[in-house]
Amino acid sequence: MSEVKITAETRTEFGKGAARRIRRASKVPGVLYGHGSDPLHLTLPGHDLLLALRTPNVLISLDIDGKTNELAIPKSVQRDPLKGFLEHVDLLLVKRGEKVTVEIPVHAEGELAPGGNLLEHVLNALPVEAEATHIPEALTVSVEGLAAGASIHAKDIVLPSGVTLAVDEDAVVLQVLAAQAEEAPEGEEAVEGEEEAPAEA
Repeated sequence: MSEVKITAETRTEFGKGAARRIRRASKVPGVLYGHGSDPLHLTLPGHDLLLALRTPNVLISLDIDGKTNELAIPKSVQRDPLKGFLEHVDLLLVKRGEKVTVEIPVHAEGELAPGGNLLEHVLNALPVEAEATHIPEALTVSVEGLAAGASIHAKDIVLPSGVTLAVDEDAVVLQVLAAQAEEAPEGEEAVEGEEEAPAEA
């Protein structure tokens, strides 16, 4: 996967007030941690970070204060629940060649067998272990022709070279549920079964 370069600045102001000032400047407060080092508090450019985070598990090359360069992947992203803008990001420090455990989005393709059955994503993302600079963006699984009762387990998903499962191989990732027959509205049967009472003389 390609690296996204982002320029970051260390920050010394903390608290809600400082965070609000950072966001008003179209920037995002963040923390870089990992490898046993002390957490490094950063200010990151909001637009560049937003674009980068469109790619799951994106590898970010951080230019910090123009002095040091570090590699990181997003670990936790907080967004405004209503407007969706970035509020805070936690970044995990990684090294080239290092194995990391991440969750890869699972995309299903193909048409289920006829019958109106439903595909349930038991796991929307599959936990795997991969080299930090070669994390796949997504895993695609074919569900073509699957009928009700069928399921796809973690071990059934073909992984790229160098990527291994970080979850039980028998864990269900996708399953096909039988279509449910529509139930008659409550009371409808009773109404249909009623006979009109004879009119009083």
